Amino acid sequence: MSGKKSEFGLIIKLLAALVIGAVVGRVAGVGLMDALVSLKYAVGQLIFFAVPLVIVGFIAPAIARLGQNASKMLLTAVALAYFSSVGAAFFSAFSGYAIIPHLSIPTTAEGLVALPKPSFVLNIPPLMSVMSALVTALILGIAANWAKAETMMKLLDELERIMTNVVVRLVIPLLPFFVGATFCELSYEGRLTEQLPIFLVIILIVIFGHYIWLGLLFTIGGIISGRSPWQVIRFYLPAYLTAIGTMSSAATLPVSLSCARRSPVLSRTMTEFMIPLGATVHLCGSVLTETFFCMAISLMLYGTLPSFGTMVLFIFLFGIFAVGAPGVPGGTVMASLGLVTSVLGFDPAGVALLLAIFALQDSFGTACNVTGDGALALMMEGIFNKNKQLDDKFGTGE
Repeated sequence: MSGKKSEFGLIIKLLAALVIGAVVGRVAGVGLMDALVSLKYAVGQLIFFAVPLVIVGFIAPAIARLGQNASKMLLTAVALAYFSSVGAAFFSAFSGYAIIPHLSIPTTAEGLVALPKPSFVLNIPPLMSVMSALVTALILGIAANWAKAETMMKLLDELERIMTNVVVRLVIPLLPFFVGATFCELSYEGRLTEQLPIFLVIILIVIFGHYIWLGLLFTIGGIISGRSPWQVIRFYLPAYLTAIGTMSSAATLPVSLSCARRSPVLSRTMTEFMIPLGATVHLCGSVLTETFFCMAISLMLYGTLPSFGTMVLFIFLFGIFAVGAPGVPGGTVMASLGLVTSVLGFDPAGVALLLAIFALQDSFGTACNVTGDGALALMMEGIFNKNKQLDDKFGTGE
């Protein structure tokens, strides 16, 4: 319950910061903006200093545990989750290239008020780049498993707990101020009156994209399993609505399990295995959303869409981050901040805008993630239980 309240509270704080920042920016003078810009710069330095540490602290232990407990079913499930997320991102990217240029997104800076330069600059360079952090995490996790280094695995678990506290006690409390200050800057410059309304259209496009992707996943699940996907989908409305209300796959898990157990085409073994695992590693809706938002923000703030090669690199790495570090408080977007800055080249204004706009639809992305877990369970039935040898149903589905 506390986890649900925490995530819901973060969304409320981000949205409140967005509104307050936008209002303050309309009335602030040069003196107030000078102080705000300086303070925001220092806060941004702290946040981005922590990002590489968070990457190592979450991904390395996750990979070490995966290798330690590796089995054919586990690896298959994780692979399905990865390819679902990557596929959703590619679908979103291709849609973005086709749709975003026609949305009349303002890209010029004409008529904007210039921001004052920060009078106080506190530079806190990260210990390593984001790419170095990712490679370090991969090598540490894989090598610890190869060497069966139990002490190192325990140390990695300790590091994960430490970085969880860094995120919960330092990064997350700073995020609302960071977002609010950025929206105050955007409002002061005069960007919001032109740029914010277009995001309402983009959010509707993304939600429609969720339904298309879910339809594709369940169609594939039906083909692989030889069973009717409708016999899974029709039980999932309570889980979908619960996810919209909680904005958390973990908080929705009891309802998700209840829905999957009622399906007459899912076995008990596959339900109890895939649904909890999917709540941890399958984030197709969130990945689809963030990919589309990143492209729109890139055009809005930097005047151009990312190149196709850049998006391919971003998507494949984003899939790893989504599987390896989905439990970071604040959602998928927090886990991917390093990629957004290093691969897509977002500055603090772009990051803050992404955080705030992502928060507006986070509940629908979570609902897509949760419902998609049912499709992955159906795929797993076709791969490991094609002949229904796992005769361990919960009930009749009524």
